[in-house]
Amino acid sequence: MGIIAWILIGLIAGAIAKALTPGKDPGGCLVTMVIGIVGGLLGGWLGKVIFGVHSINGFFHLSTWIAAIAGSVIVLLLYRLLTGNRR
Repeated sequence: MGIIAWILIGLIAGAIAKALTPGKDPGGCLVTMVIGIVGGLLGGWLGKVIFGVHSINGFFHLSTWIAAIAGSVIVLLLYRLLTGNRR
């Protein structure tokens, strides 16, 4: 997959992760994209380590999206835990 596909998956997976997790949302579009891209990489790595499968197959594969969204939720929760309520 190209860099444009990773950015698009990151943006969508980050937005879905924000919608799935209750609470105050950090940052805007850029933070959502970064959380989604890092979450996609984390989800792919966890899928490989835990299940022994290559979960990042391609843009239209369901496993790619599940891994990206699951990883994004984990990264978003960690981000919220680390930043806390700074307002």
